[in-house]
Amino acid sequence: MRIPPYLKKGDTIGMVCPAGYMPPEKWQTAVEVLQQEGYSIRLGNTMQSKSENYFSGTDAERLADLQEMLDDSSVKAILCGRGGYGMGRIIDQLQFKSFRKHPKWIIGFSDITILHAHINRQLKIASLHAPMAAAFNEGEYANPYVQSLLAALRGEKSVYRKAPHPYDKKGKASGRLVGGNLALVSHLIGTRSAYKTKDRILFLEDVGEQLYNIDRMMIQLKRSGMLENLSALILGGFTDNKDTDRPFGKDIEDIFKDLLDEYKYPICYGFPVSHDKENYALKVGLNHTLIVSEEGSILSEK
Repeated sequence: MRIPPYLKKGDTIGMVCPAGYMPPEKWQTAVEVLQQEGYSIRLGNTMQSKSENYFSGTDAERLADLQEMLDDSSVKAILCGRGGYGMGRIIDQLQFKSFRKHPKWIIGFSDITILHAHINRQLKIASLHAPMAAAFNEGEYANPYVQSLLAALRGEKSVYRKAPHPYDKKGKASGRLVGGNLALVSHLIGTRSAYKTKDRILFLEDVGEQLYNIDRMMIQLKRSGMLENLSALILGGFTDNKDTDRPFGKDIEDIFKDLLDEYKYPICYGFPVSHDKENYALKVGLNHTLIVSEEGSILSEK
């Protein structure tokens, strides 16, 4: 697994919206903070989009914008402004010849899970599942989650701790860290972008899903074999869940517990990776160790 160069002051961070539209007022603070950190910022065309629909541009426009940032060797990292939906429409048209020669940190989560998974599977290059531009707003750039992104870009190794959860399955495991948004991880099954999960630590999170749909997606992972030979499993935030008019009959944690009870590897519940502000930067593809104990859980980069 190749690790892109870590950033130093003066390096250029490119910003693009390869999926959904983002108004300028939502990303301006991120630009200012990153400049204060000593980085130069290059805005892609999709950051200043005049789009009047859901996307930040047509497929061709979004593809060209991201491709230009991937190809430019002076750009040392690419911060996605937001996720939403759209990466799946352009992932197979992206060219990675220049990126393979000059790897750089790809930063984002949600729909950007597709890009993380594709780079992990096809190129074996590490990337950053981490807060995006809107996370910097309203003074939140000072919180430990956005700060974990800045620390990761500097090359600091992460050590994250969380309190115990009653459903935690105790143990210690090591492996390459992979994962992201549950909907996208399950959506990629059967494609050349799908994660390989044998001996990996898999992390999952999601937002705004029906409870039955989370159950269905987890069963899809289970039936595909993705959960069988994990080193460990990390369950992050599953926020803004919805129930059907006739109740599904289980809450989110019981859905996971019932489906995962047969597995013997460590399982951490409630890890701070989510669509809310509790979203630590995670280096996808790098070796980590997870310890789940009565005192809580520790995820540390090796």
